[in-house]
Amino acid sequence: MNGPKGGPLMAVAVLGLVVTFGAGWAVGQNGSDETSQAVSTPAPDITSVATPAATTPDPDDTVLPAETSTQPSDSDDYAASRIKLPSVDKWKTPPVAVFRCPKATVTVSTSDQLQRALDTAKAGTSIRIADGLYTGKFRTSRDGTAKKPIYLCGGRGAVLEAGAVKGGYSLHFDGASYWRANGFTVRNGQKGIMVDAGTGIGLQNLLVEQIGDEAVHLRTGSTKNVVRGLTIRDTGRRKPQYGEGVYIGTAESNWCEYTDCQPDPSNDNFVLGNTISGTTAESVDIKEGTKGGVLSGNTFNGSAMTEGDSWVDVKGNGWLISNNTGTSSRADGYKVLEILDGWGWRNLFAANRSTVKGSGYAVNVTKRHSDNVVLCDNTVTSAAKGLTTIDCSRK
Repeated sequence: MNGPKGGPLMAVAVLGLVVTFGAGWAVGQNGSDETSQAVSTPAPDITSVATPAATTPDPDDTVLPAETSTQPSDSDDYAASRIKLPSVDKWKTPPVAVFRCPKATVTVSTSDQLQRALDTAKAGTSIRIADGLYTGKFRTSRDGTAKKPIYLCGGRGAVLEAGAVKGGYSLHFDGASYWRANGFTVRNGQKGIMVDAGTGIGLQNLLVEQIGDEAVHLRTGSTKNVVRGLTIRDTGRRKPQYGEGVYIGTAESNWCEYTDCQPDPSNDNFVLGNTISGTTAESVDIKEGTKGGVLSGNTFNGSAMTEGDSWVDVKGNGWLISNNTGTSSRADGYKVLEILDGWGWRNLFAANRSTVKGSGYAVNVTKRHSDNVVLCDNTVTSAAKGLTTIDCSRK
């Protein structure tokens, strides 16, 4: 859903960390730091998707031909939004690897201690949050580095909350980059976790619940972040129309407020292996202006939606949406929308399993000639109108 998403504009950082990722989302909190080693648990099963021969160009370099003359031209105001069709294997190379929390360098047990640790953290700091209730609008603008991120770790019994569903952000990474947050609970804020202009942040194995608006929001040029293995539930308690699970970017109606009237380049973010339910709006909302992200291995339950009519709205370009499982939607499983000319193009849907129980499609591509691709390995049951609005592709 569209709507105000408050917060300042921050400078965009750049991340160069690319690693191999498997489907082992949940990991322990003790042990060594993240590595570029492949996770040993089985990867999502998309092996039925055809892959190019070794002599052909890499699939990331393949651009589908224009379907009609309605394709954006080089003179179009949004020509910069044009992007290549993603590879079906892109989910394997997330910008932040599965990680383990190292030994704590700082342990906190009060709200004041937690905020002080967030204010003074530096590259390599490892903050351990003891079990207990931490009330406040917790915020940091401190940076780690790609080689020495800052860790913020705790068990489920460590609960961060803003105090009310109108109480602001429970946890705000405000221009902060290279953090790793793992294990603890975030609840009872207007927004759960907000990332503004953050790069290389890994949110992993967190519980985010009882939120006034959206649970997790990556915004204002937040790039190359990973949201992995979260349990997200019970959003939209303040305004149901803003109750998304994960929200990427900024609605065009708010660009002039937050991004100088330009698209919000919250690009190359990965949303992997999360369980999202009890949201009043979409499980995931991918806004116009975002490019090149991955939504893979997630589980969606839309039975609580009162405002959204699909688990996922896709309004950006070049996204891979693969190997997700969804159930119960008011209309569609996934909906691709062209909010502005040149946006909502060249997204790839692969190996998703949809039990829609709604009035629409598993994948509703609302502008049929927009170079979106729905592979035939997507499956659907209980969708009144079937798999998709376009012909599925076998490769």
